[in-house]
Amino acid sequence: MKINKFFLGGAFILAAVVYLIASSTQANAEYFLTVDELNAEGASAVGKSLRLSGAVIADTIQYDAATLTLTFEIAHVSGDNKEIEAQGGLAEVLYQAVNDPSRQRIRVVYVGPKPDLLRGEAQAIMTGKLGEDGIFHAEELLLKCPTRYEEAVPEQASNN
Repeated sequence: MKINKFFLGGAFILAAVVYLIASSTQANAEYFLTVDELNAEGASAVGKSLRLSGAVIADTIQYDAATLTLTFEIAHVSGDNKEIEAQGGLAEVLYQAVNDPSRQRIRVVYVGPKPDLLRGEAQAIMTGKLGEDGIFHAEELLLKCPTRYEEAVPEQASNN
């Protein structure tokens, strides 16, 4: 009889822990989207917590130091690593994205200090929400400048 009580108590505690983990994970879930995917979502994406990635377009960067307001546009970049590698790597894909006027773009607003790595052809990875105005309001902003991290290709020795 005591074994059944311990078993039932343990099962109940385990079920409660699993429920708390599952509900917490779902509440904090962020969906990673490309610019094309976000534009395709349209109004259904408004107000949702999202993670968005794209290539920063240099001539759209504006920063107001008094209000710490940063605005810029990003162009669509594929989220598929195999596709990126097939097109020549991340640096080439970002270059093509910012120089292709037919790529879909989205305007981003971020309030905070201007990141040192913010420049054209950087990959911006942002967490935030799409406003009803169609502007992505970033709460977190990470930048990756692939040319800064490229490793020098070692020269191959010729054994002939």
